[in-house]
Amino acid sequence: MKTQVAIIGGGPAGLMLAHVLRSSGVECVVLERQTREYVLGRIRAGVLEWGTVEFLTEHGLGERMHRDGRVHDGSEIAWKQELLLMDCRKYAGRPFMAYGQTNIQEDLDEVVGDLVVEEAIEVEPHDVGSDSPYVTYLKDGEEQRVDCDFVAGCDGFHGVSRTAIPADIYRDYERVYPFGWLGILSETPPLPGLIYANHPRGFALASQRNPMLSRYYIQVDLEDTIEQWPDDRFWEELEARYSTAIAEQIVTGPSIEKSIAPLRSFVAEPMRYGALFLAGDAAHIVPPTGAKGLNLAFSDVYYLSRALIDYYDKGRTDYLDSYSEMALRRVWGAVRFSWWLTELLHRFPDKGEFGQRIQESELDYLAASESYLAAVSEQYAGLPLE
Repeated sequence: MKTQVAIIGGGPAGLMLAHVLRSSGVECVVLERQTREYVLGRIRAGVLEWGTVEFLTEHGLGERMHRDGRVHDGSEIAWKQELLLMDCRKYAGRPFMAYGQTNIQEDLDEVVGDLVVEEAIEVEPHDVGSDSPYVTYLKDGEEQRVDCDFVAGCDGFHGVSRTAIPADIYRDYERVYPFGWLGILSETPPLPGLIYANHPRGFALASQRNPMLSRYYIQVDLEDTIEQWPDDRFWEELEARYSTAIAEQIVTGPSIEKSIAPLRSFVAEPMRYGALFLAGDAAHIVPPTGAKGLNLAFSDVYYLSRALIDYYDKGRTDYLDSYSEMALRRVWGAVRFSWWLTELLHRFPDKGEFGQRIQESELDYLAASESYLAAVSEQYAGLPLE
């Protein structure tokens, strides 16, 4: 097989890149290790910056999103007896939308599912530092080869793409947090807005996917297991981390999905080596506190698709050459904000009383300073694309 761009990974980043490229006449193929059913069934993020909403809409993926998604002016932080509103519309001039990644995956599968080679295992990029890169994989026990001009590594944190960058060039940065998020989905009406909580018992978040699908999280120990958290215990703990007025609005019910996710910050540099370009979780991971992971993946795709289209349409290489530097500016900004919000809202067992009092003082300052709250709201809304 020969194509112009070989895309490794069939998640939202890989499929969105394939969709934008094909819409502009650039040939591509997507290699995905899992089955279509597995990929479509994954439960992931659900908060979209308005720039992401506009990007999806511009490329014909807005119909269901605008119909079923829920637009919010901002998110609230429950602190002591106060609710601090990060008002994105007021301070940044744009709202955000709650629309599940699972829905985005379905929307993308409808338009580019035919480009995906599913159950492609042992995928490996070759000669990405040369003018003749190619990718090999196994399909039904037989080795296949894709010759291409460029390789886009959209295969996530555990993927193979970034291992193709030579060790003397590659560098990564990581922070692992000492707790996890226990999350559940329930077919119950969600709270009207997204509400974070900083509580002596730990962090909590009330989120949503649609008018009859709620997503809730609580901070738990990394050693905890799903078996330790039956539904009744989860609901009791969630309600305890909010004020009575908020807890009384939570509609409980059987969970339809439950998982514990560790939290980490991770950045790989560079995001380009020769003909290889990294995008999405293959290059960076952020804790979900700031709702930046999926949005960063789409900003990567925005920059990379623009660079590739310019190359094939106009013979220009300036966007290709600046891709890593440009993408990493936005990545590090989002990593910093997500780290800061995680530090602000969680209880850290290793920080001691001094660290706890510093956190409380910062929350008090956030509640008292409109200019500080405005800066936080602007970052939560997401900075404009370059």
